[in-house]
Amino acid sequence: MNIHASFLAKRRKPRFKLPPGATDAHCHVFGPAAKFPYAPNRRYTPEDAPKEMLRALHDHLGVERSVIVQASCHGADNAAMLDCIASDPKRYRGVAIVDDSFRDADYDRLHAGGVRGVRFNFVKHLGGAPDMGVFARVLDRIKGRGWHVVLHLDAPSIIPLSDMIRKLPLPFIVDHMGRVPAKDGLDQPPLRALLELSRLENCWIKVCGAERISMPPYDKAVPIAHALVQAAPERVLWGTDFPHPNATHEADEADLVDLVPQYAADALAQRRLLVDNPARLYGFD
Repeated sequence: MNIHASFLAKRRKPRFKLPPGATDAHCHVFGPAAKFPYAPNRRYTPEDAPKEMLRALHDHLGVERSVIVQASCHGADNAAMLDCIASDPKRYRGVAIVDDSFRDADYDRLHAGGVRGVRFNFVKHLGGAPDMGVFARVLDRIKGRGWHVVLHLDAPSIIPLSDMIRKLPLPFIVDHMGRVPAKDGLDQPPLRALLELSRLENCWIKVCGAERISMPPYDKAVPIAHALVQAAPERVLWGTDFPHPNATHEADEADLVDLVPQYAADALAQRRLLVDNPARLYGFD
């Protein structure tokens, strides 16, 4: 068995059959460290999860397209992500991490390499809020490129940051359902604030991360994801978050695929979530 496919031996096939063009809009590639070293100032060191492993997983699940999100362990060195996109440019897009050192030529290279957005972490365990001066300067550089900004937030930050988020001059995506704790249900203030943001025409939300906000079988995450899908059916995205950095438990992606029909009950809603919405945002054919 191929070394990059051997990890599939303990993963089952999902019961839900993904439609043609289904997109994993949030996944990562890590390393291999020998070729793509991790950032010296990283907050965690993952196990290698190279492009071959990601492709094997997606073939196993029936995912045809994906968006590779740069993770903080690689910092602003986007080489591993760009290398994966280059292996199949029609199949992959990317979201980069950048800093003040990036110039227009750097952004041009990222765009040519399939990147369509930048990501900023605000979560405490990854170092907390970024330098907001850098944040503003980066957004000023990308807002004319048709790119978006991805916001990785802790649930307690959603309300304090809402005024800033409402003023963003470009499309934005909130990662992982805002990491709102599923046990707190539909009436928790951070979720209500997130649903308010979802009314904005430039707000997109990823209904991924059930394994981050709840524990198997993830049934407590379903009402939250369903509410977000209903609130903005044409601006929601789905992803696996493979390989689940800093996870509390080992997730089987088939379980996450099988949640989709509980998030989006009918074929039209499923197609929007899995195919049409990511195709529109990321320019997939």
